[in-house]
Amino acid sequence: MVVVKKKKKKAHVPFRLNMIFFIVFMLFSILILRLGFVQIVYGDDFKREIERTEDITVNNPVPRGKMFDRNGKIIVDNTPQDAITYTKNQGANQEEMLVVAGHLAKLIEKDVKKVRERDKKDYWIMKNPERAKDKIKKSEWDLFTDKQLNDKDLYKLQLDRITTEELKELNKNDLEILAIFREFNSGFALTPQFVKNKDVTKKEFAIVSENLQFLPGVDTTTDWERNYLFGDTLKTIIGKVSSSDRGLPSERLEHYLARDYNRNDRVGLSYIEEQYEDVLHGQKAKVKNITDKSGNVLETIVVSEGKRGKDLVLTIDMDLQLAVEKIIEEELLAAKKTAKTTLLDRAFVVLLDPHTGEILTLAGKQITKDPKTGKREMLDFAYGTFTTSYNAGSSVKGATILTGYKTGALHPGDFHYDSPIKIKGTPEKSSWKNFGNINDINSLKVSSNVYMFKTAIEIGKGHYEFNEPLDINLQAFDTIRESFNQFGLGVRTGIDLPNEQVGFKGPLKLPGFLLDLVIGQYDIYTPMQLAQYVSTIANGGYRVQPHIVKEIREPLLDNNELGPIVQEIKPTILNHIGAKEEWLKRVQEGFRRVMQEPGGTAYDDFKGAKYNPAGKTGTAQAVYDGPEMKVYKERNQIPPEVMNLSLVGYAPDDNPEVAMAVLVPWAYEGDKGHHANTVIGRRVLDAYFELKKQRMKDASKMDRSTQLIERGTQ
Repeated sequence: MVVVKKKKKKAHVPFRLNMIFFIVFMLFSILILRLGFVQIVYGDDFKREIERTEDITVNNPVPRGKMFDRNGKIIVDNTPQDAITYTKNQGANQEEMLVVAGHLAKLIEKDVKKVRERDKKDYWIMKNPERAKDKIKKSEWDLFTDKQLNDKDLYKLQLDRITTEELKELNKNDLEILAIFREFNSGFALTPQFVKNKDVTKKEFAIVSENLQFLPGVDTTTDWERNYLFGDTLKTIIGKVSSSDRGLPSERLEHYLARDYNRNDRVGLSYIEEQYEDVLHGQKAKVKNITDKSGNVLETIVVSEGKRGKDLVLTIDMDLQLAVEKIIEEELLAAKKTAKTTLLDRAFVVLLDPHTGEILTLAGKQITKDPKTGKREMLDFAYGTFTTSYNAGSSVKGATILTGYKTGALHPGDFHYDSPIKIKGTPEKSSWKNFGNINDINSLKVSSNVYMFKTAIEIGKGHYEFNEPLDINLQAFDTIRESFNQFGLGVRTGIDLPNEQVGFKGPLKLPGFLLDLVIGQYDIYTPMQLAQYVSTIANGGYRVQPHIVKEIREPLLDNNELGPIVQEIKPTILNHIGAKEEWLKRVQEGFRRVMQEPGGTAYDDFKGAKYNPAGKTGTAQAVYDGPEMKVYKERNQIPPEVMNLSLVGYAPDDNPEVAMAVLVPWAYEGDKGHHANTVIGRRVLDAYFELKKQRMKDASKMDRSTQLIERGTQ
């Protein structure tokens, strides 16, 4: 048997595997070479890239918007001032900051008044760590080791054991370093904090600028300060702005933080500055700080340039405001001398455009004593025109007559006999003289109380007999008050400023008090409410919302001119009183007679006025409740009865362009009378129309000059 041997085939697998291994080897070799190249050549760059992180976008503040009067005069501006700031890195430690503070203290003078005893103790511990450590007893260290005491406990013990003598070791230079270090610590990470922004000398600014490379975190910049070009005039209405030290008010901290404010930003704290904060604060510059893991700033990128706040054009006429304030000051001092009273200390004037609600003048003055010198001084009290309220007296009688018409209790031309009224068990009530048979118009002219009493009784569907109880529906209180509200009396006027007061209602509903209500001697009102009330009568029955801002404008750079209008504040009609034109004309005629006819209660002071004024006077018997009340309480004495004086009016009577309210609280006691209300009112309206006449003359002269120039160039 023949055995045939088969020839073995040559295997190809080992060759293929070898090729694969070779290729893989080559790829790994290339990868290793590439990695080595990257690490050697670009390793540091990539390491920095991995470690760096876009951390915080900081909003840097910009100057606030300016304020102008209605004629374009600057009222509030910003004054630039040199400043030195410190921006804390996230990784900055106390020792490094202290070193920088020491270097900076050699270059600038720093006020040390803000340094507290606690600050001194903290600094002493940092400066004397070993001595501070020795103040802890061995037994206390043992307790610390056993975790029965913590770091805070030990630190408090160190603070408590620093003596007064040890604190005296800190010299003037130490205190300056401490004052600067304190400012460093009061800032937040990556947010510039002012170290010094007042009284920075040119030398200080220059030398710090030259040494910034040795002062990490320190920078020189320009800050701003509010500048009031008319001094204290209207300053209380303009309001306050927080300092860089105070920053955001704690009570509204979350509100502002939610709107991208920094904690040390300055914001409006009161009145116009507060009310229009969103407009005035501007568009902040946004800066993105790129930091490494240690918190060091690697790069700063400007995200958006800042833009200062928008400007406000106020409705106020500053020339008129200044004239009115001067009148108030002069007449207030004169009245105080005449009345010989220590209680008279204030007076108010409000001027409105009755058709638009624009506030032309918002003036208040108050006499106070300087607590340090004891000298008498006259302070701005303009905000008192809408935050303080008083019995106004007969000025409100126009609302009483119109309420009588609206309720059907009174008809145009109705007569009532003016003689004293007596409700059983109460004092007799009367007018300042008995006028006999009198109608609605003349009741306003001569200011008949009795006519108003009988109107109120009719509104309450009451039955009156002399020296008998007055049977009346006390729902009349609500009826009259609701009607008065339609004029603006006893409700918010809607003025675009915070803290407006609505006045107070008399608490009891008794028949006699209803009679007091309709002559302005029960409920109390603000001067602004009186101005809105008389404006409503002047313009035909429309209650218009008063406002102090006329326009919001874009800021113009590097000059004091007005920019384009962003928003114009237009008139807002709050309601109509629902009175017929015939009724309003009768009240307007009564107001005209008050000032223009003999026998009118304001005629003696307004006779001869060419601008044809109309209005109503008021005298209210009240109980003193002013700042001297504390004296009466200390002496356990009842405060005296006083007379409040008021005046409401408008002019011209046939086409009113200005409405006015004057209020002089606590004007005099007993019979030591004067009529400062009408004297002030006459001088104020004279000033308004004289200023208007002068401006028309100036405009005419300017037009003629322009025409001559144009002719000369032709």
